[in-house]
Amino acid sequence: MLIGDNHIRNKHCIFAIQSRCLLNNNPRNDMLELPEVITLSKQVDNTLRGKTITHVFNATKPHKFTFYNSDPLKYGKLLIGKTIESSQGYGMFIDFLLSDNVTMNIGDGVIARYYNPGDKIPTNYQLLLTFDDESFLVFTVAMYGFINVYPDSIIDNKYYKLSKESISPISNAYTPELFEKLFSEAKEALSAKALLATEQRIPGVGNGVVQDILFNAHINPRQKVLALSDKRKENLFKSLKETLLKMTSEGGRDTQTDLYGNTGGYHTILSANTWKNACPRCGSIIVKEAYLGGSVYYCPECQKIEQFRLNK
Repeated sequence: MLIGDNHIRNKHCIFAIQSRCLLNNNPRNDMLELPEVITLSKQVDNTLRGKTITHVFNATKPHKFTFYNSDPLKYGKLLIGKTIESSQGYGMFIDFLLSDNVTMNIGDGVIARYYNPGDKIPTNYQLLLTFDDESFLVFTVAMYGFINVYPDSIIDNKYYKLSKESISPISNAYTPELFEKLFSEAKEALSAKALLATEQRIPGVGNGVVQDILFNAHINPRQKVLALSDKRKENLFKSLKETLLKMTSEGGRDTQTDLYGNTGGYHTILSANTWKNACPRCGSIIVKEAYLGGSVYYCPECQKIEQFRLNK
């Protein structure tokens, strides 16, 4: 689907897609979030740097929720002959920085998979690039995602700018004071999941990683954040940083795959893979619910909701 940058992440469109998948009981969660973005960008930089694009093949199976910033049939003219010079990842975006000041970027539910020369070409894909050593790179899309090419590297997308300019939550520069600002700007009805995983308040943090962040902090996804005590807010900040650092250092979550098709090394505590198991902390039955356009998993005993307190 050809769609302008300002509408790529239209929240109403995406919410409708997510809701449809929930109604169809689709358990997949193939979405790029910060740990996978950082892992994948490093792998692209290490493996694809110096490779020159020789051919571009368009979608063999059109996907109406694959978004492009321009006509994908013209991507060949923009990409053929260009060399991958480096890759960078921030928030929910991965940049492929090419020669002649060309940038290609991907995000959301795009799966990038590298194949060696002679490997079997997948039947279905949304874009395929071949390189001068006969290896190739395949892009497929799970629920929704975007594959963009910018011939002049000028990217007028507010979410991209937000991701690139924001301080990463795993950086030492992301402080408790910055985190506290999220609470000072929060409305009374805002929940813990909404605070962390909507509106890109923390770029790269989505519904996937937020499950373990909240579990480790003993906070319910539906918890109203303005009712949290200072101590619980401190615990949430600590969990945010420590959980994301562990996910990233271990090569992403085990619900996702990397550039080579391998699942991440981080074993999720709460996910579509694990929620039928008992709570690893207390043995209670894990609850699965549809909430804010995606599934949430939580322990009703370890993650109890704290009620509002009257400040006198």
